[in-house]
Formats: sequence, C-alpha cells, structure tokens
Amino acid sequence: MGKDRPDWDSYFIKIAQTVAERSTCLRRRYGAVIVKDHVIISTGYNGACRGEPNCIDSGVCRREALGVPKGQRYELCVAVHAEQNAIINGDPDKMAGGIIYIAGFNVSDGSLAEGDPCMLCRRMIKNARIETVICLKADGSISNMVVREMAEPLN
Repeated sequence: MGKDRPDWDSYFIKIAQTVAERSTCLRRRYGAVIVKDHVIISTGYNGACRGEPNCIDSGVCRREALGVPKGQRYELCVAVHAEQNAIINGDPDKMAGGIIYIAGFNVSDGSLAEGDPCMLCRRMIKNARIETVICLKADGSISNMVVREMAEPLN
C-alpha cells in the first residue's frame, strides 16, 4: 500500500469523523458508517428525530442540565444515536455481514470520545446482522470487535 495512503479502517473512521460533524448534540458528536465490501451502505449521526427540534437549536441538553453522566439515562435525551440512524437509513440486506465504523468527539474541547456502542446500539447492530464494529477510542486507537462476541449487560 502507498506510503501516504490510509488503510481501509483508517479511511472509514475518518469518514465517520466527518459524519459526526453533522451531529446536533451539545455534549458529544458521533458519526457512524456502515460498510460492506469496501462500499458505504449508510451513514448516521446523533441528533433529534426528523422534524423535531435539535439540542443545538434549543440550546438545551436535558441530560447536561440534570448532570447525568455519560452512558446513563438515555431516555432523557431527544437524540437518536449515530449507529441507530445509520441502521435506520440502511438497506437490511446490504448491511448483513457488514462493518460499522463509529467515531466521536466531545463538543466542549474537541477531544476524541469513546466510540464503543451503548447496550441498546449493540442490540440493534446485532439485529441488523452487522458482523464487526470498529471504533475510534478516546486515546486515538482503533478498536475492532466481532459483534457476536460483544458483551451483554450482567443484569
């Protein structure tokens, strides 16, 4: 491979980072790209349901206002996750056997955010028959998870 040419995972992670820039969240912006055979099937970013007011428009994040930590009380959030939007926008037959790339950043300082999908998104990814999750981690490394081996909650 060429010296300056990114490998496939780096290429699609960079695309997921660009998709994240469309996010409407005041806390963290995430992008997801579903790929099969090196072809993009779908993209998604976190934001309110179609036609609903976005947090960046209202200037209010309910979870932030209540001091809710990352990963908790998602039912208070008006946003649909990037992974969920990518799955909703994708053709189920084309997603089967594919890869989902996830990347995000913190709005406050632009630092990388952990890209691991939440438990609900993990279930949706499994149900979409996607085989691999590749995420950009907060430390800049790229994580590769086989979907059928992803952990489920202990309770």
